[in-house]
Amino acid sequence: MPLKKPVELPKVPKTRKKNIDKLKSAVPEKKKDAVEYTIKTYFQYDKVQKKQFYVISLYTVKEFSYLTYEISVNVNKSKNNIEISLLGLNTRQTCLVEAKNAFTDLFFENLFGKHTISFIKQDGSINSFLVDYNIFKKEISILQETSPKKKNNRTFCTFEVDQSLFSFGKGE
Repeated sequence: MPLKKPVELPKVPKTRKKNIDKLKSAVPEKKKDAVEYTIKTYFQYDKVQKKQFYVISLYTVKEFSYLTYEISVNVNKSKNNIEISLLGLNTRQTCLVEAKNAFTDLFFENLFGKHTISFIKQDGSINSFLVDYNIFKKEISILQETSPKKKNNRTFCTFEVDQSLFSFGKGE
């Protein structure tokens, strides 16, 4: 006995994915300031693509001993603003098991000058910093660290320039 052909296709419910604008307007729960992430920025030259990149690396402060994790993010880049929403952790497939922080590297091109980089957690907490990229002088400087005036906003990350990871092409 054949089944009936459906008249209408069933509707699949949409997932509740929060975009960056909704996260910025969310009010976080009241918690103590605790540093959960370290953000490093540096220059890196890719020999294969022969391009100079501006790298923003995110690391968790906690180390994970059993699995290797990667931080998943959503990036929104405008003229002088970069907004990065921290979505969560994903496992990486590796054969080697070692105690390691969860991390991700974000590669950007042409970030010359001053840029405001904001990090937004899923609960709505926002930390940002103003950074000045100068490829000609081969230096990056953090000008200001801010937390926007928002109810229950807290500091959850630290920012630093890691000069030990700087690499430049031969033409630079």
